[in-house]
Amino acid sequence: MEPLSFQEYICSLDPTTLPRILRICSGVYFQGSVYEISGNECCLSTGDLLKVMAVALQEVICEDTETGQTMELPPTFKGEQGCPIPARTQWVPSSQGNLCSPRRLSLIVPQGPFLDGSRQQGLTLHQALGRWDGRPQPLLCPTIGPHALLLHPIYEVHAAMHLRRDVVKIPSTLEVDVEDVTEEAQDVHFARPLLLSEVLGMEEALPAQAEILEGPAGPAIFESAYGRSHAWRVLASAPGSGRHFLLSSTYQGWFRRRPRQFVGVQELAASLQPGRQLRVVVTQDCEGQGNDVPPLGMGDRLEVRGLQGNGPSTRLLCHCHAGEEEEGEELRLPPDLGGSFVEEACASKKYRLAELLERQPLPCEVRVVAPDPGLERDALGALPALRLEARLDQPFLVGSFCEEPEEGFEIPPQWLDLSLLLSEGPIHPPAPCTHRSRVEEL
Repeated sequence: MEPLSFQEYICSLDPTTLPRILRICSGVYFQGSVYEISGNECCLSTGDLLKVMAVALQEVICEDTETGQTMELPPTFKGEQGCPIPARTQWVPSSQGNLCSPRRLSLIVPQGPFLDGSRQQGLTLHQALGRWDGRPQPLLCPTIGPHALLLHPIYEVHAAMHLRRDVVKIPSTLEVDVEDVTEEAQDVHFARPLLLSEVLGMEEALPAQAEILEGPAGPAIFESAYGRSHAWRVLASAPGSGRHFLLSSTYQGWFRRRPRQFVGVQELAASLQPGRQLRVVVTQDCEGQGNDVPPLGMGDRLEVRGLQGNGPSTRLLCHCHAGEEEEGEELRLPPDLGGSFVEEACASKKYRLAELLERQPLPCEVRVVAPDPGLERDALGALPALRLEARLDQPFLVGSFCEEPEEGFEIPPQWLDLSLLLSEGPIHPPAPCTHRSRVEEL
């Protein structure tokens, strides 16, 4: 077909024939330009293809053929009682009728056969627009005025474009020329990019090869996505160094707990866990408070038993062993009491990561006493202390670069939701090794 203006094509389009594929021929949107159309950024270059999926009437501009003045009619306007009066452009309707009269809006063809050879036929607004033959048809509407009217519909076109995630919404008044290439473009595939978070839920389509379209700065690269990783993670930090790490539950190193340190009775109370004992040693002399709270001396051992009372009368119940005393005494310490304490902990027992988290609430400080033997270099083994901050259960996606298919990595879509284009057809690569993902420095 010959190229048509976008407006002319859309107005003459039969909705029952959708979808239709159009090629951009020419227009004010020259090649390489990017515009924002109805809230969507869209690049329309000469030669681009559009797959028109739906057309929605937005409004109708009604033009008086004698005066040239216009008014807007909403798509739902029927000229019935209670309808809002459409916006006008310096045009007062004649006394022959009122737009909100009880009568139904009737558009009449003044001349020429339009329906079954009839010279005059009452039509609704949508019926009149449905008889578009390539150019506006002069019509009469006694409720608006005595002159012939031209209706100029404005549509919102919903279309798919290559490498566009969302449906593009384009006004029919876009000043471009198009041609219908539906018949010769039957085999054209409009590729839709996917987010990494979407790929995570498509395990039946994995493994697959994918091209990264949008992500961190750098050239586009290819990767193979294999599926969801079922490992959980632990966020960790190296105290005093500013370094942070992400540990996988598959980490095979051994940990040893480091005694926790507490400043003040308030921290002791906050660290209590149901069913867990807490024993500490006083590391700094602390003054008492009157006759009810005796002073604490460096080396005193406290067994923290729990809180008593409510509000201002709240006290931390402890059993104190001072020096060589065997029986000790019961103490009721106020939360605002200072002091410095260190936890009494067994320094010889070693734990795997999962066992450690079962026994020890986070955050806690540990030391790696045996690095992961599966890692060429375990950065955690050289740290004097490691603080385990929190457990993370977000899903990760296992992938690898095509240049190194045997070296795998795991990507968290919640933090790095890349835009991908999956290749067509299945691939059957061997599952990559993900040892590198056991410890990652952030």
